Amino acid sequence: MSGFDAVQLSYDEPLADSLHTRLSRVLGDTVKRLHGVRGMRRAYRLAAELAETDQFFLADGDFAIDHAFPAAEVEPLADGVSMRVWRAVNPVNGLTYGYGGLKLIRTSALREMGQAVDVLAALPGRVEFSEHTAGATLFNQTPFHAWKAGFRECAMLARGSEYGMTDTSAQERIMAWTTSKDGDFAHYAAAGARDGCDFAHSAARNPERFEALNDPTWLQRHFTALHGEQAIAG
Repeated sequence: MSGFDAVQLSYDEPLADSLHTRLSRVLGDTVKRLHGVRGMRRAYRLAAELAETDQFFLADGDFAIDHAFPAAEVEPLADGVSMRVWRAVNPVNGLTYGYGGLKLIRTSALREMGQAVDVLAALPGRVEFSEHTAGATLFNQTPFHAWKAGFRECAMLARGSEYGMTDTSAQERIMAWTTSKDGDFAHYAAAGARDGCDFAHSAARNPERFEALNDPTWLQRHFTALHGEQAIAG
C-alpha cells in the first residue's frame, strides 16, 4: 500500500489492459483507469478528478512498472513541487530517462496547468526528476505506436525542451532516437524521430500547427501518408 491513489491514462495501447493489472499488483491498490479520452489536457484534468488523494501516481497506458518498485517507501512531494518523474527504460534505443516514466503528481497542479505542447511541462511549481528507474515504456507495440513515440518526442526536443534541458542533452537524445535499432519496430521509432525533427524545423514557430502533436487523428494520417504502405507490407 502506497497511501497514494493511482491512475492509468490509456488511449489505444494494445497492452494497456495487462499493464493495468500489473500496476495494481505492484502498487497494492486498485488502480483507476481513464481510457480513450480525446484531448490530452482534458484527459489529464479528468485523471485528477478520479484521484481521491492530494497526490497520486500517474502511469501511461504503455508503462510497465518494475515488479520491485518500492511503492510503500515513496515520499510525498515537497512544498513547491508539482510532479516527480521516475525514469523508464526505452526498449529501442538504450536510453533511460523520464520519457514514459511513472509520475507522482499533485492533484491541484493538474487543475491549474497552463499551456504547453508537452502538457505536463505547463504545471505550476517545480518538476522533480528521480534518479531511480521505475519500469519500462513499451511504446513499440505496433509500427504506428513506435513511430508516434519517436515523432512526438524528437519534435519537442528539436524545438527546444520545455523542461529546460540543455541543447547538448537534447541533441544526444535525438541522436539515440534516430538510430534506434533494438526491440520490436525500432526502425519505425527511428523513422518517426527523423520525421519529428523535420516537422519541428517547419512548424516550430507556428504554435497552432505544432499543436498537431497532440492530435491522434492527425498523427495517424501523417504516419499513413509517410509510411502506410510499408507498415501494411511489413
